[in-house]
Amino acid sequence: MKVVVIGGTGLIGSKVVGKLTEHGHEAVAAAPNTGVNTLTGEGLAEVLQGASVVVDVSNSPSFEDGPVMEFFRTSTTNILKAEAEAGVTHHVALSVVGTDRLQDSGYFRAKQVQEELIGASGTPYSIVHATQFFEFVKAIADEATQGDTVRLSPAKIQPMASDDVAAAVARAAVGAPVNGVVEVGGPEAFPLDELIRKGLAAKGDPRTVVTDEHAPYWGVVLKETTLLPGPDAHIAQIRFADWLAQQK
Repeated sequence: MKVVVIGGTGLIGSKVVGKLTEHGHEAVAAAPNTGVNTLTGEGLAEVLQGASVVVDVSNSPSFEDGPVMEFFRTSTTNILKAEAEAGVTHHVALSVVGTDRLQDSGYFRAKQVQEELIGASGTPYSIVHATQFFEFVKAIADEATQGDTVRLSPAKIQPMASDDVAAAVARAAVGAPVNGVVEVGGPEAFPLDELIRKGLAAKGDPRTVVTDEHAPYWGVVLKETTLLPGPDAHIAQIRFADWLAQQK
């Protein structure tokens, strides 16, 4: 089976390509550095020839409100049009647990538009909602930093390793379309401030994490369960402490 992975040279995409290839599928990485530009449409028709499944794990280079909306709207529209013309029978996209609850954020408004476009396209689809990746601990801290202080909410988060995210996406790609959302999350829930405190300490980062229940997360003030998956989520295996130990 030929599977085209949009964003296939990035953190998640490269792992998805690897996992699909290991299981005997023809997995093709599509990204600007492989000659495929989903914003302009360049290379899309060519790479999709003979493909059964398209997996979209691409991300916007800018998280600012205007550019991120333009990226997801234009890119998704171009992919859906090209895959319909190519006869693709399953569209898989990676999105985020709680997207519909994070609409005060321009980034998550754009992700919601992406999901709505996919749902209205007529192509059978599966959307994988993953919790935050362990690899993004520093990015979360950086976004919440003022001086040497990181202000973060104690709302719960159930993060997971990028390897487990990629496994969930690959599993969706080879399965039947669900025409809906599949949730995946890590094996443990942490208060967000505690997670970042542990992650920074493990890296020797001297910043101080301050607990502030009103501190925004990418522009959104969180409720206790905003970032948590539902009871039917698939629970991944890799624990945060084990992942941290592997990074040293």
